[in-house]
Amino acid sequence: MASNINIYNPADLGKPMGQYTHVTRVKANEFLFIAGMLAGDVEGNVVGKGDFHAQTKQVFKNLEAALRSAGASWQNIVQFTTYVVHSQDIENFMEFRLREFPKMFPDGKYPPNTLLIVDRLVKEEFLVEVQTIAAI
Repeated sequence: MASNINIYNPADLGKPMGQYTHVTRVKANEFLFIAGMLAGDVEGNVVGKGDFHAQTKQVFKNLEAALRSAGASWQNIVQFTTYVVHSQDIENFMEFRLREFPKMFPDGKYPPNTLLIVDRLVKEEFLVEVQTIAAI
């Protein structure tokens, strides 16, 4: 059985305050839990030190690689959790989503996302981390 993913906004909740959807209902044989991805390259180097845009791009590149490793794609995502170190980067993150999510999710059904501001990540150089759950 292939996964059945229904991403929707209940009328009683109103319009989301960004590029996400309130609810994902999933019927699946298998789930893929992807650890929080950081802006590291395959050698473990920090990509884009001090550059939120470069780090965000690398984070989503790493997420895509993790998805591909399981034969999955962006259409299999059922939830994101995003961790940002500086509240001033919320707007930068929203700009990234406005620009990139229509390419990643051409049907306009953006998975739920919880955005959290944290004191720091595993290394001080990291500015953003994204954890993902997918249904395959």
